Amino acid sequence: MDDGLPIHERVPHWFLAIAPLGVLAFVVGLLVVTSPFGDIESMAGASTADILRMLTIVGFLAGVVPVAVGMLWFPFIRALDYRLVHGFLALSAGVLAFIAFEMIGEVLDYGAELERASLASVAAIGGVAATFGIMYALSKWRQRTAAGTEKSGLHVAYLIAVALGLHSIGEGLAIGTAFVLGRGELVTLLVIGFVMHNIMEGPTVVAAVARDRTSPPLHHFAIMGVLAGGPVILGGWLGSLADSALLAMVFYAIAIGAILQVLVELADLIRFDADAIVTRLNATTFVVGVALMFLLEDVVVEGWVLPG
Repeated sequence: MDDGLPIHERVPHWFLAIAPLGVLAFVVGLLVVTSPFGDIESMAGASTADILRMLTIVGFLAGVVPVAVGMLWFPFIRALDYRLVHGFLALSAGVLAFIAFEMIGEVLDYGAELERASLASVAAIGGVAATFGIMYALSKWRQRTAAGTEKSGLHVAYLIAVALGLHSIGEGLAIGTAFVLGRGELVTLLVIGFVMHNIMEGPTVVAAVARDRTSPPLHHFAIMGVLAGGPVILGGWLGSLADSALLAMVFYAIAIGAILQVLVELADLIRFDADAIVTRLNATTFVVGVALMFLLEDVVVEGWVLPG
């Protein structure tokens, strides 16, 4: 075996495919066995700094860790034929489309809590439109400045990470609210649920990089992991300090706008080196992405981890 070969050429493909699942099982099992947040009630008199410190740990476990675990699929994805890489990009689009659809429901729910329907409409539509417009304009500006060069998957990967990060703020809001209410068991279940849910965000981010000619330095993966999962921490802080339906709705609307722009970028990335965006494989993997998120979110998390 040549030690100079890349890791995906030195390790069997089956191992690259299942290794992240083993890491995920270990993390979830550790949380189930130790139940580290069961004594949150004892922090009723804790200072704001102590609460924020604890929520930082909780958010790191729920957000950054599963995204990092999911990124371990990068060597497996990179070793695939370019048509299969396009399939993974379409799967990423399916994951993002499900998340956007799910967040539309959250926007409607939070909007119903506001007394002024007009304010809810302006905040929701304005948040989506403004975010999409700003990200679209920035993307076009970047394309003009980089005219004549190969389309960068790393650029799209960063956009995906930012969009997922905006979505992660909503997860943090749920954790922070449960934390300040002293519901330790619910916090533990939310963390377990989000770990299982967010595992798919890792390959969603790195699939765009897999079609580039060269792998980016490791620090890019670290930055993208923090961008995608780290905002769970911010959401936890916000949820513990301010219980605002308007604030939550605005964050979800911004995330929806970002995801819509990322879907456009993913389509352009496939179109760059393929004759057609919609192929049988891409359509199938898009549906698989939606189905996986439905299984993880509506069946596993809401039906098993958080029943009722």
